[in-house]
Amino acid sequence: MPLFISHRRLSGRRTFPQAVGPWALDSGGYTELNLYGEWRTTLEEYVEAVERYGEEIGGLEWAAPQDWMCEPHVLAKTGLSVREHQERTVENFLELRDRGPFVPVLQGQTLPDYEACIDLYAAAGVDLRDAALVGLGTVCRRQREPEIARIVHELGAYGLRMHGFGMKSRGLARVGHVLASADSMAWSTGGRMEWQHRRVRMCGGDHKGGCANCMPWALKWREKVIDGCGMFAEAA
Repeated sequence: MPLFISHRRLSGRRTFPQAVGPWALDSGGYTELNLYGEWRTTLEEYVEAVERYGEEIGGLEWAAPQDWMCEPHVLAKTGLSVREHQERTVENFLELRDRGPFVPVLQGQTLPDYEACIDLYAAAGVDLRDAALVGLGTVCRRQREPEIARIVHELGAYGLRMHGFGMKSRGLARVGHVLASADSMAWSTGGRMEWQHRRVRMCGGDHKGGCANCMPWALKWREKVIDGCGMFAEAA
């Protein structure tokens, strides 16, 4: 199964497991900006880490850049505007693009924001329609908003092949058929919460503790989400 793993999960390890399938790397930017209001991992440190992951783990298909999320509470932490976060996101990708398998990421809040971010890339000579994959940020905690579905559909119609960061099942049911890929930790959160509150194992097994790190539950959740996206696409 393809995996999406955070740099923050890997960075403290001395040795790594060998990949048996394709995987992609999250930069851990949401956590870093939310904690510190800035990037404390330098560009050189991140590039060196990505190189090491590619060589020692193998199977790395792409890596997120050190982008700047635009959730209101993250903006409050950094003290910067949406536009400044977008400019820093584009600047970071331009610095990284020739130094590893990094993909561009769009950031914003409204559809005009994302369109403005596309224009920033275009002004820098990057046509996102030519990119193998474009990350779509600042959607993780907003999937109950009808505007998110409109944003994803409009960007898809523009010709972008997108990865949705932090897409939960509710959001994927609406727009999963428009995306090339997506990641989520919702299965782990659900598994942990069910154990904490009801002592229920989501996988139905009898292993120790809950299902926050349970492979059978993760695969069951993934299958359910994929089936739901297929049904939505057929209905559409």
